Amino acid sequence: MQDRTHLVDDITGHRRMRRNRKAEWTRRLVQENRLTVDDLIWPIFIVPGSGIVDPIPAMPGVNRMSIDKAVEAAREAAGLGIPALATFPNIEMELRDETGSNSLEANNLINQATSAIKKAVPNIGVITDVALDPFTSHGHDGILRGSEIVNDETVDQVARAAVMQADAGADIIAPSEMMDGRIGAIRMALDAAGHQSVGILSYATKFASAFYGPYREAISTGGLLKGDKKTYYIDPANGTEAIRDAALDVEEGADMLMVKPGLPYLDICWRMKEAFGLPTFAYQVSGEYSQIKAAAMNGWIDGERAMLETLLSFKRAGCDGILTYFAVEVAKILAKR
Repeated sequence: MQDRTHLVDDITGHRRMRRNRKAEWTRRLVQENRLTVDDLIWPIFIVPGSGIVDPIPAMPGVNRMSIDKAVEAAREAAGLGIPALATFPNIEMELRDETGSNSLEANNLINQATSAIKKAVPNIGVITDVALDPFTSHGHDGILRGSEIVNDETVDQVARAAVMQADAGADIIAPSEMMDGRIGAIRMALDAAGHQSVGILSYATKFASAFYGPYREAISTGGLLKGDKKTYYIDPANGTEAIRDAALDVEEGADMLMVKPGLPYLDICWRMKEAFGLPTFAYQVSGEYSQIKAAAMNGWIDGERAMLETLLSFKRAGCDGILTYFAVEVAKILAKR
C-alpha cells in the first residue's frame, strides 16, 4: 500500500485539529458550551402611568414600560421560557431627593411593579436592585452628605428597602451600590423579617465603567450625576481587588455573584467562578448592547451573530447566566432551533 503520509502528519504527530470540525454534526458533538433560554435574565425599565411603551433612543429596541405593559412583557418572557426579569424604575423627578427616601415607600414604583408581575405571572422570577440611584436627586447609588457617599447610612437604608422589596414579592435582591457590608446587612434584615427564602444576587464586582451611559438615560440619572462613582465602584485596572470584594460578599452570605459590565471583564467572570464555585452571572450592560445594535444598524457587523457570539462568550468564561437586553430576541431565535 502506498504511504500517503504528508509532511503535515510528521509535523503534527498525526494530530489534526480539523478532524472534529469537518462537518456540522461533528461540530455539534464536540461543542463545549451552549447558550439556552435558561441562561437569560431580562432587564426591563418601569415608568409611572399606564399604557406606556416609551422607546429609549440610546438603546434601540428597548423601551420604558408602565406597569401594565411590563406585565404583558413578563407574560411574553415566561412564554418564551425566560426564567427571570430584573426590574429598574424611572420615577418622577419630584420624588427624588438627597437620600433617595422614596426607596423606603412600600408602595413605590418598583414594588408596585413586582406585586403586579408576580400576581399575573407567578412562575417568572423577579430580581430587584436596592441601589439608590433611581431615587436620588444627584444620581449616586447611595446617600450623599456634603461631597461624600456615606457607607453605613446607605447600608441601613438599602437593607430596609430590601425587606420592602421582598414583602412586595421579589424573589432575589440584587444590591448594586457597592457599599461595604451591604450583603451581610441585607441578609440579616431579610431573615429577621421572615424572608429566609429570598436570595441575594450580589453585584460583587461592579466596575467604574464607561459602558453605563445608555442605562443612565433609561432611568434619567445621566444629567443628575454630580461627580463620579469611583469612590465606591471598582477601578477597571484592578482584578485582584475585585476578587477580594467578591470574597467578602461570599462570606457575608451572597447566594449568587455578578460581574458588571460583562465583555470587558470576562477574566473576572472566570476567576470568580474558579475561586468560589457559586452561581456566577454577568450583566451585558447598556453600552455593550448599544454598540452591537448601532454597528448592526449601520451594516458594519452581522448583529444576530455578534449578539449570540458575545452571549456564548459568557458561558465559556464560566457564567451560569447573563442579564441582557437581548433576552427576548435571543429566546425567539433559540426557540426556532
